Amino acid sequence: MSDHRTVEAAITTYDIAVIGAGSAGFSAAITAADQGAKVALIGHGTLGGTCVNVGCVPSKTMIRMAEALHGARTAERFAGIVGEAHVTDWRRVVADKDALVTTLRNRKYRDLLPDYQNVTYLEGRARLTPSGVQVAAGEITAAKVIITTGSSPALPDIPGLAHVPYLTSTTALELTELPRSMMILGGGYIGCELAQMFARAGVRVTLVTRRRLLPEAEPEVATALTGFFEQEGIMVRTGLSYQRVDKAGEGVSLEISVSGNRETLTADYLLLTTGRRPNSSGLGLEDAGIDLLANGGIVVDDHLRTSNPTVYAAGDVTGRDQYVYMAAYGAKLAALNALKGDSLAYDNSVMPWVVFTDPQIAGVGLTEAAAKSAGLQTKTSLLPLDQLPRALAARDMRGLIKLVADGATDRLLGAQIIAPEGADSIQTAVMAIRHGMTTRELGEMIFPYLTTVEGLKLAAQGFGKDITKLSCCAG
Repeated sequence: MSDHRTVEAAITTYDIAVIGAGSAGFSAAITAADQGAKVALIGHGTLGGTCVNVGCVPSKTMIRMAEALHGARTAERFAGIVGEAHVTDWRRVVADKDALVTTLRNRKYRDLLPDYQNVTYLEGRARLTPSGVQVAAGEITAAKVIITTGSSPALPDIPGLAHVPYLTSTTALELTELPRSMMILGGGYIGCELAQMFARAGVRVTLVTRRRLLPEAEPEVATALTGFFEQEGIMVRTGLSYQRVDKAGEGVSLEISVSGNRETLTADYLLLTTGRRPNSSGLGLEDAGIDLLANGGIVVDDHLRTSNPTVYAAGDVTGRDQYVYMAAYGAKLAALNALKGDSLAYDNSVMPWVVFTDPQIAGVGLTEAAAKSAGLQTKTSLLPLDQLPRALAARDMRGLIKLVADGATDRLLGAQIIAPEGADSIQTAVMAIRHGMTTRELGEMIFPYLTTVEGLKLAAQGFGKDITKLSCCAG
């Protein structure tokens, strides 16, 4: 790194010390620097954190690779077209992914540092002290500290796990040879994304989860995704308990219990995608009087303040909203609050989320169950994609759109979509909820024809009309 500056060579007194040099850390450091503050940005390990190195960037480019394979294989849905595609060199696929990661890590992290002269990058493990932070061989003084150390894959408590080899979402993307079979534990977004990616690359995949796929999503969405996975040959096992894992020859076995009946599943590889844990250990938080959640997340208030008045925290280390854009958003607020007096409040009420399966899944706001739990009178509209002109034209009608509204006021409360191009449509629902739109107002807006986002208009019209009786663009 061109501006690696050690504690001994740099100043030792700062306005803000940021611990963690991932997306949240850079957001906090840049925000503070733009305010004229002297900033120490402290990193340990690979610069850039989870997203660019082992999370969003590598997984999403591999998912797109798998979509290219699937797209060719399903070309026959158009009359007169036949296609075929397969992996010829998995090592080249992985190397290409690694090259992209390196490029983005340099361009969006390493190469940015020289542009911020009042940010000093320090490498080493950090630990809070009464006056600042101990890092490497020295101690720096900082008026305020922001902790942005992220999260790591969490391991489930299953007997035998300590004695069998397993993959995490990080190491699975480092495999240079494709396994013949893989068993994936965990039906959240990471498990679902990687299950489909490996299956389309030619791996025999079994996806195993205690509840159902995407338990926080609408049940109609989860059921649809399960069906699409099964159509692609992925074995999905839900509603069970994990009993034990063991070695099985060159592979692994998992004993499960389903309705009191025991059975054993086997595969060459075991991939664990059962959540992530905050990276909060080793920072001296207890000595600093900083409270933690049961999952290890740092407790913060709406202003990102911890129980220590000089220390803030943002991103995955807080144990909530583990999305890179929420980490960067929270870190920016933390930096501004630390410098300007805690006037800004963290707001996740209209936080969009995306699962990059195919079809893509995206949502915002309240589910039907959450709205009812909040005591609201609800009404819903469900639009199957076979009623969406875009889906008909694309010969791909996998999916649906579900809207949840307040039955008393007609105000839109939540939206979820599962569609091949669904992710790019959710921001329209975000804006509608943010500005308190009713479903009638959403249904009366002008939308471009033959787009996926037009489905939001049709779903909104579905509250009061039978859309099967409408002509194209009517209403």
